[in-house]
Amino acid sequence: MCKICELIKKIILIFVLVVGVLFVVYFWNLDQKLLGWAYKQVNLIFDRKKVDQVF
Repeated sequence: MCKICELIKKIILIFVLVVGVLFVVYFWNLDQKLLGWAYKQVNLIFDRKKVDQVF
């Protein structure tokens, strides 16, 4: 019985941690900030590339 209680406690703890992390990401809008940074990095890479001109 005690092993089952410990397993349930671990599952609840993991669930609470995941919900907490997702709340922080949502509250501070970190996903949009991360994507904004990633788009800037991608644009820096591709802006340096010479464009092939087709005539």
